[in-house]
Amino acid sequence: MDSSEFLGFLRTRSSVREYSDDELTSEEIASVILPAERAPSAGNRESWDVIIVTDESVKEGLFDAAYQQQHLLQAPCVFVVCANYVRSMSQYGERGILYAVQDATIAATYMMLGAHAAGLHTCWTGAFDEEGIRETLGLPEHIRPLVLLAAGRGHLPPSYAGRMPIGEHVHENIW
Repeated sequence: MDSSEFLGFLRTRSSVREYSDDELTSEEIASVILPAERAPSAGNRESWDVIIVTDESVKEGLFDAAYQQQHLLQAPCVFVVCANYVRSMSQYGERGILYAVQDATIAATYMMLGAHAAGLHTCWTGAFDEEGIRETLGLPEHIRPLVLLAAGRGHLPPSYAGRMPIGEHVHENIW
C-alpha cells in the first residue's frame, strides 16, 4: 500500500452510531483485536487490556455509565480498552501511569483501524462515568477504562464531518 492508498483508507473511516443487529463472528472480533498486538508500547510492556462485551445486560450497564449513548446498545459488540498500570509501573514507577494510558490509547486506535480494514464500523466513546464502567465490569483498582469502542456493521452518516486544515495543527521548530 502506498501513501495515497493509506490516506484514502483513513479518509473512508468514520465514526458510526447506528448499527445493524448482525452479531460479529469470532473471526471479525479477532480482526479487531489482533492489530493491537502490533501497537507501539513503552518498553514493550503492553500495558493495556480489553474486555469484549456482547452480553445485552452488560451493554446496558455501559450505556447507563456512558450517559445513555444509544450506539452502545445498538452495536453488537463493545470493546472496552483499559490501561493496566501495574505492567508499566513495574518498570517505570509513577511515570508508568502515563505510559499505560498511551499504550492503551494506541492499542484502541489500532483496533479501530483493524475494524475498518475488516469492513466494520466503530465509534470511539470517551464520555463516561469511570466508576460506573468499573462497577459494571468488575475492574480491579489498577485497571483504568479509557475507551468504549462500539463495533459492528454500521449505517454510515450522510456526510463526513469537516476537518480543520492541517496547517492549523502544525508548527515548525517552535510554537
